[in-house]
Amino acid sequence: MDNAVLRVRQCGVHLSHRLVLDQVDLQIKPGEIVGLIGPNGAGKTTLFRAILGLVPLSAGEIQIGGHPPVAARAQVGYVPQRHEFAWDFPVSVIDAVLSGRVRSIGWARRPGSTDRAVAIDALERVGLKELEKRPISQLSGGQRQRVLVARALAQRPSLLLLDEPFSGVDTPTQEVLTVALQTLRAEGATVLIATHDLAWVQDSCTRCCMLNHQVVFDGDPRGLSDPANLLRAFGLRLKGHELQGSVG
Repeated sequence: MDNAVLRVRQCGVHLSHRLVLDQVDLQIKPGEIVGLIGPNGAGKTTLFRAILGLVPLSAGEIQIGGHPPVAARAQVGYVPQRHEFAWDFPVSVIDAVLSGRVRSIGWARRPGSTDRAVAIDALERVGLKELEKRPISQLSGGQRQRVLVARALAQRPSLLLLDEPFSGVDTPTQEVLTVALQTLRAEGATVLIATHDLAWVQDSCTRCCMLNHQVVFDGDPRGLSDPANLLRAFGLRLKGHELQGSVG
């Protein structure tokens, strides 16, 4: 994959003297949607933070577009889990989305017409244009998730990281976000999405990466049907065509 947008080579991360990521290898090229799955505590969020340059590596290296994470932050959009955002902050939906443009605008400058047009486009992609003036504190859980995605899209990233975007959201929100991600893929963007929704990964992703401190599988999403892969990633087994056990 000479044109890989993201390269993770032999990545290791220790947190509080505990090995969280161990010799992780992952490469993703333009236009891929890669589902990152694994049990809670497997290191998915830590991997995202390493890609963002927020945690130090104890081994290996990460490159985004050929650059280290700190130098490539403007290329990466990040959608955190909803509880990580201050929803009681007194701003409107459009202002929350515009906050994703800070690196382009500058910390001391006001957004211009181009920035506002980009933010409106992001809101339209997630079906929230009509709520642009609503205070974020008045949004439902699904609407809040869409705002986080729109904020990341407003950055116009080449790599989009999403951490459990479907957790606790309604079906319409999941459908809208799925369409938005597929549109991004068609436009050449690269998506890495951590999720416990195995069926969604099989239906919507171009690749699946199973992580349990190490990469235990990386390939066709149909690999999720292989009992050996599930056992290594989750300690699960297949009975008939149904998963037995918990993935979250």
